[in-house]
Amino acid sequence: MKFSFLLSMVCMFLVLALLPMNAKAQQGNIPALPTALQELVDRGAQMRFLGRANGMDGWVAIYQGQENYYYVTPDGTGFLMGVLFDKEGSMVTMEQVAALQKEGGEVLDFLAADKPAEDLTKTMQATNEAFQYKTPAERMFAEVENSNWIQMGDEKAPVIYSFMDPQCPHCHEFMKDMKSAYIERGLIQLRMIPVGFREETLAQAAFLLASADAENRWYNHLDGVVGALPAKQDINTQGIQKNLALMQSWNFDATPITVYRDKTGKVKIIRGRASNLANILTDISS
Repeated sequence: MKFSFLLSMVCMFLVLALLPMNAKAQQGNIPALPTALQELVDRGAQMRFLGRANGMDGWVAIYQGQENYYYVTPDGTGFLMGVLFDKEGSMVTMEQVAALQKEGGEVLDFLAADKPAEDLTKTMQATNEAFQYKTPAERMFAEVENSNWIQMGDEKAPVIYSFMDPQCPHCHEFMKDMKSAYIERGLIQLRMIPVGFREETLAQAAFLLASADAENRWYNHLDGVVGALPAKQDINTQGIQKNLALMQSWNFDATPITVYRDKTGKVKIIRGRASNLANILTDISS
């Protein structure tokens, strides 16, 4: 935890309307998560209860290595985003996070380390506009665009999406084909949609989705680095479950599955390891 990061949060207090509380029953001393915060969990954020302080329930959300802190108001009608100080000027949030880590918040320790400076609001922003789709292909592509994905490569390069399981050998070979020839040369931006078909890979995919350095961790995993993608049992997998549901809804039954829009606007799907990446590049290059 970097003190400078916490101080930068002081100016970020925002009062937001609080949606009705989640109907899920409270477990022990942990209150039910507000529905508004549940939306972050659905995007793959790791949520941990910080405890109650100054009459407010505190939560920390970690997504792609970035932390945000939330405090539910005592009357339950709103919440604050930012760090909490007591009347003496002591930083309550820092004390709460330290206490959480002492309790064995292993996932918190992993995911909070080495945070990049990206704007979390941008990475967590969901698209809620209503669209009219002319074809099932357009509807499918819009759902793929709004899935929980990880960017690899130049953000200005033409985009392809690919569903991948961390332990899928064909996915590994596909990534090796892509990495040096296309991604690192800035020719293609690959947006990996992590999924997991087994308990272990489900946890690994969730860890990857929440990590600050997901691209490097993925490459290290491909290189056989032990522990690059730990399968933590206490990690939230809802973001990955959403990706799996998307696959199932469109009968995508194997990995990798690659989806992209060609330069004419047509949506294309490749099942399995792509045999001709040069054709894909030609397809998407303007």
